[in-house]
Amino acid sequence: MDFSWTSEQLNKKQEVLNFAENELSHDFIKRDKTGEFSRSDWKKCADYGLLGLPMPKELGGGGADILETMLVMETLGYAYRDSALIFGMNAQMWSVQMPMLSHGTEKQKKTYLQPMMRGEIIAAHCMSEPESGSDAYSLRTTAEKDGASYILNGEKTYITNAPIADVFLVFATVNPKRGMWGVTGFIVEKGTPGLEISPVIEKMGLKTIPMGSIKLTNCRIPEENRLGPEGSGAQMFNGSMEWERSCILASSLGAMEYQLEQSISYAKERKQFNQPIGNFQSVSNRIADMKVRIETARMMLYKVAWLKSTGKSAVMEAAIAKLYISECYVQSSLDAVRIHGANGYISDFGIEYALRDSVGGLIYSGTSDIQRNIITRMLGL
Repeated sequence: MDFSWTSEQLNKKQEVLNFAENELSHDFIKRDKTGEFSRSDWKKCADYGLLGLPMPKELGGGGADILETMLVMETLGYAYRDSALIFGMNAQMWSVQMPMLSHGTEKQKKTYLQPMMRGEIIAAHCMSEPESGSDAYSLRTTAEKDGASYILNGEKTYITNAPIADVFLVFATVNPKRGMWGVTGFIVEKGTPGLEISPVIEKMGLKTIPMGSIKLTNCRIPEENRLGPEGSGAQMFNGSMEWERSCILASSLGAMEYQLEQSISYAKERKQFNQPIGNFQSVSNRIADMKVRIETARMMLYKVAWLKSTGKSAVMEAAIAKLYISECYVQSSLDAVRIHGANGYISDFGIEYALRDSVGGLIYSGTSDIQRNIITRMLGL
């Protein structure tokens, strides 16, 4: 495995740093308190090419491979404090754009995928339901064929981007008796009769990207808005989750690097008992642990990228990376708060928000417990 970067890739990293520092907003703490989504920053990221980065050039994308994409997202996580907006972009890229790329018709790609890449429309992925979360294929949302249409009924919840979304990728079953083999994907546009979008669901962290629910009541969807064949939803969902688990925490790795630099600087400057607190082993050991987590997490992430770039399966490796990096981010965020003491606990100091945001990583894209189940299943248990 060769994880060295070309000069072009390193130049790209520096360009992303400059873009984030010079073009994106720096009012995150204020927006975090109010839960304000920055549509302006989303559009700037799209115009810069981030939302289309891993998409084919013939569709207007950047044509970047997964290693370069991870490097860019890692850099963005380091340079841009709004990790929630990055999370929202990742949610669209991997769980909506990627399935549309692999299963969509040419018309669907032109109508939905390309505008998503340009930031003209925002998309949401709808799988979880009030009674089916980790048990994803026990969903109760149904799709009944009616001539050249499908009638959708059901509820979806914990949907990232829902209150701001223009289009929804909804998973429903065309035949509950077929279990996972009845699950099918449908593209549902905002404003479709029978689609009801909830207000924002308040949550612990990731506040600047809204979460919501939807309710479908006799919602008529044209057959041309079915994504892929009937029964292909499980394969589509599993593929998108492998991509998402592989890539969605790259920005967390960058955020951990930023945390480490903050903590080192503070440990050098903050004095107690007539000496910098970094001289105390309890503080310096935490910093050492933060560095170890970053390096080991990076190797796991890059290994997954290497496997997928060579066309190999990375189901178990993606689960390992998702589990490990998400747990590391929580622990490093807690260490950063402890190193900064009371300042780390105060919102305006800009430390504590990462701890709140990091906890979401233990849950979204499959909980840590589900990742452990995937790993043990792949080991034959």
